Amino acid sequence: MPLGTLDRTPPPFFKQGPSALSKLMVCSALALFLMVADARFKMTQPLRQAVALVIFPVQWLAMRPVLGMRWVSEYFVGLDAAQSTEAQAREKLALQSLRANQVEQLALENERLRKLLELRGRLVTTSLAAEVLYDAADPYTRRVIIDKGLAQGIEAGSPVIDESGVLGQVTRVHPLISEVTLVTDREQAIPVLNTRTGSRGVAYGEPTAHSGSLELRYMAANADVKPGDVLTTSGVDGVYPPGLPVGVVEKVERRPDSAFARIVCKPQALVDGARHVMVLKPLTAQIPPRPEPAPSDIPAAKKGNIRK
Repeated sequence: MPLGTLDRTPPPFFKQGPSALSKLMVCSALALFLMVADARFKMTQPLRQAVALVIFPVQWLAMRPVLGMRWVSEYFVGLDAAQSTEAQAREKLALQSLRANQVEQLALENERLRKLLELRGRLVTTSLAAEVLYDAADPYTRRVIIDKGLAQGIEAGSPVIDESGVLGQVTRVHPLISEVTLVTDREQAIPVLNTRTGSRGVAYGEPTAHSGSLELRYMAANADVKPGDVLTTSGVDGVYPPGLPVGVVEKVERRPDSAFARIVCKPQALVDGARHVMVLKPLTAQIPPRPEPAPSDIPAAKKGNIRK
């Protein structure tokens, strides 16, 4: 065998190199250096962008089945929701059509009766469309912000309604936005009328936070109120036009230890999901002012004090 073919290097078993601990320390120091450099100087950002660009087609292909299943699921869920919404809309449209067929006859009879009795005509209410921007930041109140304000002619105290009923009342007006207090706020009260019995009452916002209901207070324990009764605005406060839907009685509790019944109502308006609303002009400006008391109505004691 020629000598040139002999391998004069030592076998691998006898090779000497860095120990495993040294390698671990060097790799750890390198990793720490790369992390600090990336956090401070963004050195690996171009590398990340290049890697993301290269693997994007792979990610796109891998996400196709997931997105396809999600699309199919959303399609069927959306189809069921659309069918349910369509059925509700058709039912409401049929009910409104039935009421619309009676409006002309009732309006004609109402006009004739008013002329016969020489009563004052109904008040004309003007309205302005608005959109709900967001909920108020205060978690202890039920208020929303709409995109109309002083520049659009919004006034404090104006009633606010949606497609289902009374939503609330404008309590604060800014140049371009307004704050609406919902009917379920604890500080809100609306005079209502029971359409079944004709009795009047006052509906307050439920004091329990975020309950989303109304309470018909100060009704006698033996009052003729039962679940299912529809409450509308009575119009006696000079703010809300009469006949606007407010709520439906859900529960009536008659307690023997109290002279008043506890009546819980569900608001007709979408207090938690209203998007588009109508702001009505308050009726205060259209109502004649209260007459001043005549001198003959002043009590005798006050007359004596005036003479003195």
